[in-house]
Amino acid sequence: MDAQVRSVQPGGGIVMGIELAWGKIRRQYLRWFRPRYVAQMRACRRGLQGGCPFDPIDPRDVKYYRNQGTYSWDIKDDPYAWRDRLPFVRAGLAELVLLTGACWLIAGGFLLLGWHLHPIGYIVALAAAVISALVIWFFRNPKRAIPQGPGEVVSPADGKIVAIEEIEDPLLGPAIEIGIFLSIFNVHANRAPIAGRVLGIEYRPGKMLNALRPESAKENERLEVRIESPSPPFQLMRVRQITGQFARRIVCWVRPGDVLQRGEMFGMIKLGSRTELVLPRTHDLELVIKVGDRVQAGSSLLARYESPPDE
Repeated sequence: MDAQVRSVQPGGGIVMGIELAWGKIRRQYLRWFRPRYVAQMRACRRGLQGGCPFDPIDPRDVKYYRNQGTYSWDIKDDPYAWRDRLPFVRAGLAELVLLTGACWLIAGGFLLLGWHLHPIGYIVALAAAVISALVIWFFRNPKRAIPQGPGEVVSPADGKIVAIEEIEDPLLGPAIEIGIFLSIFNVHANRAPIAGRVLGIEYRPGKMLNALRPESAKENERLEVRIESPSPPFQLMRVRQITGQFARRIVCWVRPGDVLQRGEMFGMIKLGSRTELVLPRTHDLELVIKVGDRVQAGSSLLARYESPPDE
């Protein structure tokens, strides 16, 4: 684990700060007024405090620190597990509520203050409705059918294939690098391209250039997840989450040692971005996509190995 990664959202953010501040107030309230609930949650939590900077009371408190080896709860003991069943990415629920709520408060305020008699009131209300609809669309989490064929590599992100390059990778040797651009209209959840074990996490702060520009992959903030297939030939792949001009926050909740299934969600990038996949270039690798193709995370096939890397 990169020492710079102290939370699932290493770049921080305003909403993250709001949630952490509210969590501090909530924990104090629970200790004062609901000691039985606190004791119940403490009795069923597993593990140690680890890298969490405070003593968590319930699963809500470890949202930003679940990759720090801290406490966890079984699903049956988690009173908030229902949030994972919502059709939205749980990591973006706070932004979803705050941004859509702010839009409707602004629109309602304009109309209630008399602006309903002026065209600008309707313009503001319409703009708020459009923005809130885009926010809801952005954070959605549709179900995906995951291909189950041997040796298949699926897309780690939704979006458009903007680059396919042969490179010499310092870890993989001869490799293929695939660049995927995510617009604000795409689902921004990232999924594992193969089944395998997470070997490493590497984070680098950086700029926020337009994700369509090739140099964005080198200069923008990014986080890389390295995944190794569980059986011979133990191929290693690299998935890079890269910020864009409007994407300011990378989220990744896995840590070295975690085992992912093909198509399993491991993170997201908030508000427009780029994702790259680097995979070994071997004699039995067959690419099934081309530049310009549109893909979906977890369900779109990118490549196939005759000797399966994850079977």
